[in-house]
Amino acid sequence: MMKRLIPITVILIALLSSSDARSQSSSSARIRKPQMSDTIRANVYADNSFILYINGELVAVDSIAFVPHNVISVDILPSYPMTIAVMAKDNFDPKTGMEYANTNIGDGGFILKFTDGTVTCGDWKAKKISWGPIDRDTKSPRNESVEVPNNWYAVDFDDSEWGKAKEYAEEQVGPKQPYFDSDFKGAKFIWTDDIALDNVVLFRHVVKSPPDEKQRVDFRNLNNVIPENPPRGQGRQEGQRRNNGAKR
Repeated sequence: MMKRLIPITVILIALLSSSDARSQSSSSARIRKPQMSDTIRANVYADNSFILYINGELVAVDSIAFVPHNVISVDILPSYPMTIAVMAKDNFDPKTGMEYANTNIGDGGFILKFTDGTVTCGDWKAKKISWGPIDRDTKSPRNESVEVPNNWYAVDFDDSEWGKAKEYAEEQVGPKQPYFDSDFKGAKFIWTDDIALDNVVLFRHVVKSPPDEKQRVDFRNLNNVIPENPPRGQGRQEGQRRNNGAKR
């Protein structure tokens, strides 16, 4: 009889050990819920508009496609490495590449700064998507475009064949007042090699670690663990119980 019980005992011990291991793993994976103090502020200015992705997720869209020029400021919850992907657009007619009723060749410009110290500069990758008027021909203007690469904003997208962005001085871009009202210290205006003819540009950049060297919690897996804070609504229910007790 004892020989028959031994395997059962071993199985029970193994099951208990496995359960303890899962419990410890679940406990060690728990993190706190993020607070606004965990976020950083992003300031973005584009001539004329932009779409911003961070780590493959859409974060901000310029609310004004043309004029007046504006600054978009948003709070973001950073995690590193941080892949930044931007589609920047100058105002243009998709057939001619010109603006203002085909009377003018416009010029672009993009600048970004995060409060963790992330800034636009010549280290960013850039790829033109639409450009014109070809050869600066304003009498018979035409615009050319290529397809936007699939998943160009994804973290694992291969941008190894893209060129580097080119830095431009404020005087070359001519930013309007909202730019001067916001903090862009240390950031550079960027575009492709042709700030006048290239009308749609994709940018990518990977921030490997916080430029300000501040240690931050990585909240990317938050949806797959039980956070330390109570579930939403539990605090309200606890408050109601306390109030009911006081009335008695």
